[in-house]
Amino acid sequence: MTTFATTPATTPRGFGLETEVISTTARDRAVERCRQVGIRLPTFAELADPPAIGAAIGGALAGVDPDAADAANLWRVNWFNDASRAGRAAVPEHVVVPPALSGVETPIIMLLGNRFPMIGAHKVLAAYCCLAPRLVTGQFDPTRNRAVWPSTGNYARGGIAISRIMGCRGVAVLPEGMSAERFEWLERWTSDPSDVIRTPGSESNVKEIYDACAALAADETNVILNQFCEYGNHLGHVTATAGAVERVLEHYRTAHPQARLAGFVAASGSAGTLGAGDPLKERHGSAIAVVEALECPTLLYNGYGEHNIQGIGDKHVPLIHNVTNTDVVVAVSDRATDELGVMFSSPEGRALLARRGVGEDVIDHLDDLGLSSICNLLASARTARALGCGPDDVIVTVATDGAALYGSERAKTIASTFGGEFGASDAAAVADRWLTDPDTDHLLRLGDRDRDRVFNLGYFTWVEQQGVDLAHFDARRDQSFWLALRDLVPIWDELIRDFNARVGVM
Repeated sequence: MTTFATTPATTPRGFGLETEVISTTARDRAVERCRQVGIRLPTFAELADPPAIGAAIGGALAGVDPDAADAANLWRVNWFNDASRAGRAAVPEHVVVPPALSGVETPIIMLLGNRFPMIGAHKVLAAYCCLAPRLVTGQFDPTRNRAVWPSTGNYARGGIAISRIMGCRGVAVLPEGMSAERFEWLERWTSDPSDVIRTPGSESNVKEIYDACAALAADETNVILNQFCEYGNHLGHVTATAGAVERVLEHYRTAHPQARLAGFVAASGSAGTLGAGDPLKERHGSAIAVVEALECPTLLYNGYGEHNIQGIGDKHVPLIHNVTNTDVVVAVSDRATDELGVMFSSPEGRALLARRGVGEDVIDHLDDLGLSSICNLLASARTARALGCGPDDVIVTVATDGAALYGSERAKTIASTFGGEFGASDAAAVADRWLTDPDTDHLLRLGDRDRDRVFNLGYFTWVEQQGVDLAHFDARRDQSFWLALRDLVPIWDELIRDFNARVGVM
């Protein structure tokens, strides 16, 4: 019998954090299912450093369609896919945004999330990191359980993709107001229409998602993999995304040896991606900035509202957000992201940017920027301005998904904002409005009192509404809680290796 390390004493129970096999029956059924469909699970360490995996895995990927429900695509759930998504890149794909586009002298480096397989968004990493620990500890039986993926879009799609690879049913729960492209993808990847649950509202309506999941949880065969409170999401980014950022930074420094990482910027969403900021801050002294929509400024102003920056969940503070380690809150208007989404995709907009000195190599990457990606770009420029960054400083953020997911949204904006036609004068007006001299009007550098205020907002969602134990909720104030969580990753990796040995797939 294999013996594993025990769960650290400071680690809470639940939230997918168990480190012992809860049910050998469920674990053994999962082993048999993975043997049937040819699955070998990547460890967290392997997702963080795919080039170290070796040629055997690379050879197994040859000829596998990155958009197929193929077990081999689990090995592409990382930041090291090339532009084709079929090959491996030595350095994660990224774009360096110049001052001619950002409006600030500080370089902004954006890691490209649409290089991930199956869904063209980095949320498939979060989905895998939430499911894998539950699978190898016998908390999820793919022969019996349905995986429920609450989301505002991309995480649900990632979960559905992984569920299909495993030959089990996945359920996507997301607001009905999300982009048509998300639902079209879900229709192709699910066999039963009931596996796509459309909740009322749009991007801001996360509470309605939770309510739908509460109803589903009444059936014990449904396992709710809630990205907003699954710490596997946080730890996946602590390991894989932070490592990818450092690999890109190392590459950038070959030509710019004086560069220092000044900040890591990510939209609130589930707060999973923000987790990468923690080790980056420890190792580089960089600030962590969280972004939200100005139309729903929950963290900034205790506000509420509706918005269209798809990829951000609002009106709550995710349980896995390490609030007391966050340095900046910045808000971006969905008017900016909607209008720039049109401009970046239009010939008139690209011609204007070229005249303003934006290089063709950068313009070619505009297709890699979806709505929340544009949001992160604008927020990074404002953060650089607020922090007083110069040309030797670097702000890093992520482009969560690409423009391909938002054609229907661009059509709506052209109809509603530009009278049905977008021309050169519109492009100039949009650029002048959003890309010139970034303001810091809706930005707050957090002190201890501000951090406590934002932290306390989470009480109403998690303790009062979702029934999280108050002691667990409060323990998250201290950085020792978050540091202790990292001890789980090598334990999970040991469990994954044991699981793979039982499966026997090479």
